[in-house]
Amino acid sequence: MEDLQQKILDLLANSKKSSLDTGAIVAGLHLGKGGNFASVSTALNQMEDQCQIVHNINGTWDLASVVNLYTGTLCVNTKGLGFVDKEDGTTVRFDARDQLDALNGDVVAYQAGPGQAYGHVIKVLQRAHVKVIGTYEGAYQPKLVLDDRKLQNKVLKVEGADKFNIIEGLKVQGTIVEYGNRYLRVRIDRVIGHKDDPGVDILSVLLDHDIEPAFPDEVMAEVNQIPQEVSEEEMAGRVDLRNDITVTIDGDDSKDFDDAVSVVKDGDGWLLKVSIADVQHYVKENSALDKEALKRGCSTYVTDRVVPMLPHQLSNGICSLNPHVVRLVNTCEMKIAHDGHIISYKTYPAVMRSTERMTYHNVNLILDGDQELCARYAHLGTLFTDLRDCADAIRAHRHDKGAIDFDTDEAEIKCDENGVPISITLRQRGHAECMVEDCMIAANVCVANQMKLADVPCVYRIHEAPEAKKLKSFVDTSFLLGHKFRPEHSAARPKEVQQYLESVKDSPEFPVLSMMLLRCMQKARYDARPVGHFGLAEEDYLHFTSPIRRYPDLIVHRMLTKYVFNQCKDPDQIAKDTGSMQEFADQSSIRERASQDAEYECDDMKKAQFMEKHIGEKGEGLITGVTSFGFYVELPNTVEGLVHISHLNDDYYTYDEDRMELKGSHFKHVYQLGQTVKVVCLAASHDTRQIDFGIDGMKAAPQRNDRNNGGRNGYRKRRRDNRGRR
Repeated sequence: MEDLQQKILDLLANSKKSSLDTGAIVAGLHLGKGGNFASVSTALNQMEDQCQIVHNINGTWDLASVVNLYTGTLCVNTKGLGFVDKEDGTTVRFDARDQLDALNGDVVAYQAGPGQAYGHVIKVLQRAHVKVIGTYEGAYQPKLVLDDRKLQNKVLKVEGADKFNIIEGLKVQGTIVEYGNRYLRVRIDRVIGHKDDPGVDILSVLLDHDIEPAFPDEVMAEVNQIPQEVSEEEMAGRVDLRNDITVTIDGDDSKDFDDAVSVVKDGDGWLLKVSIADVQHYVKENSALDKEALKRGCSTYVTDRVVPMLPHQLSNGICSLNPHVVRLVNTCEMKIAHDGHIISYKTYPAVMRSTERMTYHNVNLILDGDQELCARYAHLGTLFTDLRDCADAIRAHRHDKGAIDFDTDEAEIKCDENGVPISITLRQRGHAECMVEDCMIAANVCVANQMKLADVPCVYRIHEAPEAKKLKSFVDTSFLLGHKFRPEHSAARPKEVQQYLESVKDSPEFPVLSMMLLRCMQKARYDARPVGHFGLAEEDYLHFTSPIRRYPDLIVHRMLTKYVFNQCKDPDQIAKDTGSMQEFADQSSIRERASQDAEYECDDMKKAQFMEKHIGEKGEGLITGVTSFGFYVELPNTVEGLVHISHLNDDYYTYDEDRMELKGSHFKHVYQLGQTVKVVCLAASHDTRQIDFGIDGMKAAPQRNDRNNGGRNGYRKRRRDNRGRR
């Protein structure tokens, strides 16, 4: 149906006539009559409901844009002003009276004429908020206050609270049962816990993003029927790799091992085997377990816990490639040349036994020559040096093709047993981490190429080229910071981006330039079309290597088994699976985004909680963003705070958007992107997840209650919008 709708949109966009009736659309699509006419009519009605097209009074159809009707995601700040960012880079604003009952994050249809700065919402197409989290405040007759600051301007009509023992500080989850222009009717569903109880803060964030730690009873009933050992019958017909020296390499705290590697020298090159847990063997299609995995989309890794996509009996049990036990896998075997290019590959179902469970830490020490660890793992022979050499060659070859490495810093937040953060440091990334990544990317490329050549239904990982307008904006900013970036074409090639980053790598501005260039990139996502991966400079790419924690990988294994290993030729089955792939891709992209947002929000919360104990302390950081209401400063450990313009009281500062700087009117002092400044922590709030900095040596202004939190929150969210993952 989506394919048919896209064909209709293309037909209307390219038609010489201003509008077409249903018969003309059917004729233009060359579909004939009968059932095809009915299918087109159904598609047209659905597209009208979604405000993609409009039905004229004379019975003809037009693109919605003809009547200045568009769709977009509404962002509403804490003062009630709404914004929608259009595809052309412009922004349409919405007064509160023109938003109907839309809330922050809703997908809406709106009208705004050419050049009009303000628009009005016509229809809410998709709700961002169905479930909400709130906290009861006040000792006498506690009142429910929603945790989402952008919903706090709504009057709440609460139902179902009498079922619970309501006290001050209690956190609850509720369902919005009625949306009003000025109010929300909320039914209380469950008590999460008291806000001061350990772990309740993170649990609240997870639930607010529809990430439920507990699995439904019907899912657990299925899981409990799955054996925890591999039978002889299950091994039949599989390649036997049990005698190969094969290891898993993961973090110290990892418990779910879904990938293992084996490598041996092969002439001037290597024979590399990447074996991945055959999760689809246990997660049967359309089972309750499968439907729950699709609903979750991926595992979520927050500060102090993991919410798995699959129950622990699978993710840590029979699907996990635990050491010294037999497991079912699908293996991608690759012949790698001495220069790192893949000479040939093949995939097959196999059975293996992990020789050892290795950690990144220990492998890095072995590569550095640690005598104790080298002696302990001497039975693995030259596995790690061979793996290093093979992976380094793969990486060098990928670099030659133009793969981009943005080299972004990640925080490692450690908490005590009560969830209180005790340290924030940069996550260390050594040679072992890079080796595993290189092997996994190589396997993903091979399987993507195989599925594309076989022309079978599949879900791909795609990353499209950056939009020309965003890229031009970055070119201008880079020039202001003293670095020229001049792509030959409006759509830069991966190699050009790579070479630019390498040219500025040793400059003080590199962290900011790298971060801003990353924001220019489109977000990597899942799609049924194999359109390639810009960041990796690959024509074909998908996710094959983590089926325990990502649903698209599970689908890839299922399609690989069905159509490549088992050679399914049933046209009805092919048509059915083809029709499902985009749905799976879209759902997986949505859930990946929810998972990332929850991770970022938990990190922000714990960073703010950490800084609550460091009020008054000084440090040096880099200006990573400049706005009309102040500038953001990031410390070396990734903690970021806002220097609000009200605290710059040594002058009157004005904002120059083109130069991305704040400049003093009298003394001409400038604060600009990429500048290093000394700051002092003025305030931090675990509840609002905000940190306030001041300039060291400048007298701080009194705290204000009318701060531009809407602008602040919106700016930070936009900064994260393009932080896609490979």
